[in-house]
Formats: sequence, structure tokens, C-alpha cells
Amino acid sequence: MNTQLKKGALELCVLAVLHRQDCYGYELVSKISHQVDITEGTIYPLLRRLKNDGLLTTYLKESSEGPPRKYYQITEEGIRMKAALVEEWDAFVTGVNLIVKEGDPHV
Repeated sequence: MNTQLKKGALELCVLAVLHRQDCYGYELVSKISHQVDITEGTIYPLLRRLKNDGLLTTYLKESSEGPPRKYYQITEEGIRMKAALVEEWDAFVTGVNLIVKEGDPHV
């Protein structure tokens, strides 16, 4: 998949997954990579930016498999941003599909 397309959609994917449940970084990568090919190196800078923007918070949780894990949790502001991004995404996908699949008569 084109890197720029993926990069634009990844923020929405992260917010959507975290809206369903809190996750630690590797868990988030695993969940998203079932549908979209991503690496940990792609996610961590995005998580840092979303946290700095106030869309996520973090907390530590003990793990039975080693040291405590840093979990990411969506904030109220993050939930609002996710809703706005979903609206933008839906409009974008609809427009692209009209051009690519259905042949918009205006194009």
C-alpha cells in the first residue's frame, strides 16, 4: 500500500482501536496490522504526537510477562477528534469511489 495513503489513515485507526479499549504499543501494532501492514517504528512516533496533542494519555500496568507496560488511553478530546476524522474519511472515501469505481459524471 502507498505509504502516504497509509500514513493519513493510521491516526484514525489508532484512535478507533483505542476508543474500543486501552492498549500497549505492541498490542496496538498487532491489532492494526491484522488489516494494514505497519511496523512498531511507524506507531510510536504517532502515539507520542497524539499524546502531546492531548488526544491520548498513558498509564503503567503490571505485566505477568515482564516489566510494567505503558498503556495508551483515548481522551475526550481524542474521541471528538476520532468522530471528526470518521466524517472526513467517509466523505473522502465516497468521493474517491465515485471517481474510481462509479465514474462521477462531473469528472
